[in-house]
Amino acid sequence: MSIASKDGSTEDVAGHRIPAAALLAFAADIFRACGLSAADAGVVAGAMIEADLTGFDAHGVFRLPQYARALREGRINARPDLRLIQGGPATGVVDGDNAMGHLVMSFAASRAVEMARQTGVAWVGARRSNHAGAAGVYASIPLAHGMIGIYGAASSANHMAPWGGAEPLMGTNPIAVAIPAGDEAPVVLDIATSVASFGHIRDFAQQGKPLPVGWAIDRAGQPITDARRATEGSLLPIGGYKGSGLSLMIGLLAGVLNGAAFGRDVREFGTDATRAANTGQFVVALDVARFMEPKAFAAEVDRHARDLRASARLPGVDAIRLPGEERRRRREERSRDGVALAAALVNQLDDLAASLQVAPLRERQRP
Repeated sequence: MSIASKDGSTEDVAGHRIPAAALLAFAADIFRACGLSAADAGVVAGAMIEADLTGFDAHGVFRLPQYARALREGRINARPDLRLIQGGPATGVVDGDNAMGHLVMSFAASRAVEMARQTGVAWVGARRSNHAGAAGVYASIPLAHGMIGIYGAASSANHMAPWGGAEPLMGTNPIAVAIPAGDEAPVVLDIATSVASFGHIRDFAQQGKPLPVGWAIDRAGQPITDARRATEGSLLPIGGYKGSGLSLMIGLLAGVLNGAAFGRDVREFGTDATRAANTGQFVVALDVARFMEPKAFAAEVDRHARDLRASARLPGVDAIRLPGEERRRRREERSRDGVALAAALVNQLDDLAASLQVAPLRERQRP
């Protein structure tokens, strides 16, 4: 039995609970076997398993076979030379050298934090990158340094049409914003600009579940409810034309501004092996201390969070939840009890491990 969370993640409650440390070691071993250095494998595995811990399962170990295949086929560079091309004291673009997107954006976020220490704010874009998993992972990197983080990406596949169009020429371009708090959970919003992310669509297809009406339409504008047919049409944006416009703006900022792919130039990740993806992303780090004392800011965020949560609710609503609360709860619970994986996924991962002569997941320590 699977339980769907509010962000679209699923937990297989009848599945296997794998300790986070075991998942992290397993993913790192797989990436090393695919040619990454030990240091780079650790960074990529860390970003991937963070998605599992925080509940963004469609961006976690679920995607490991897909990434391993791309690395083994040479479609992603396992030994990249990442370079920051700085356009000024507060701006720069990372040349990702066709590396794993997790590696590129971890590097970009760290550089943005370093620059923001000097300038107060930094915007670092990326080109020649790849799919990087959950957006909130990179928006949250500045949090540990008392900074606000913002992340956006021009998706590595086009699954949405421009508003009123029938041809998918835009991505589900995600945006994430992470704001530090005090005792309360950091406020972290991580959303696709489509009603449902394509990772969520894939999860429905794998489980054989029908899509709700309003998630995807065919080229005649009729609803698609068979998740396996979603690519025959396009996903619908959040908020109608507003979501379509937001996707466009993120795509221009993450793609065109960085010299990365956008529109017809996007290469479908995982299907087109003829050329590099050239995925574009950006991360912004904003130093709270340049505006006010960080402890005072955190206390104010806490106060407003409590005020909002205690406000009057509509009939039938059991609680008012703010973005980031469930993220923190899931991370605490999964760090303690392990990450629930469906048996079918464990089998798939162990088949991958066998093909790479890596110790299988089933043999790793249980919590």
